[in-house]
Amino acid sequence: RVVVHNGERFLPVAGARPMDSAVPVELADSPEGTILESSPAAAGMAYEIAARLKAQGGAALFIDYGYAEPRTGSTLQAVRAHRKVDPFVDPGLADLTALVDFPQLKRVALAGDVDCHGPVGQGDWLMALGIAQRATVLAKGQPAKAQEVMTALDRLVSPEQMGTLFKVIAYRGPGWPVGAGFGGAS
Repeated sequence: RVVVHNGERFLPVAGARPMDSAVPVELADSPEGTILESSPAAAGMAYEIAARLKAQGGAALFIDYGYAEPRTGSTLQAVRAHRKVDPFVDPGLADLTALVDFPQLKRVALAGDVDCHGPVGQGDWLMALGIAQRATVLAKGQPAKAQEVMTALDRLVSPEQMGTLFKVIAYRGPGWPVGAGFGGAS
């Protein structure tokens, strides 16, 4: 889809140029009219990071809200004054966002010949890093703030909060160890 102005407002409409090269193999048989989001800018940035890691070594960590399996449908949304609004009304006055396509980031890493670990849910990743133990220590050290600490912990790791909506993926250059929280699995 592309965005056009019909004289009164902006609207999403079917684009005239095919984007077949942006369609993952597992979604290639989707019916006509299926919405598949693609971010060439994100792919380009990820490819540049992968190339640098391959050449210079190091690691990169990406954390954001997104999806772990290829999917279709629009995730575009706009937020203004803490409320969801129509993304095509009052351009420039709302924050636009969409879910991150973590499978695309993984494909880019593999194409760039660097190791990729994840995506994993933020909650599982943080728990593997020891966030529960850290929260317990903080709560014991500041009893007056114990409930606040545990509420914050729940917000970060609970599946009903940010724990599964947010994902974590890591790239690593040749010879670099698997990052903490990924358990050695890719």
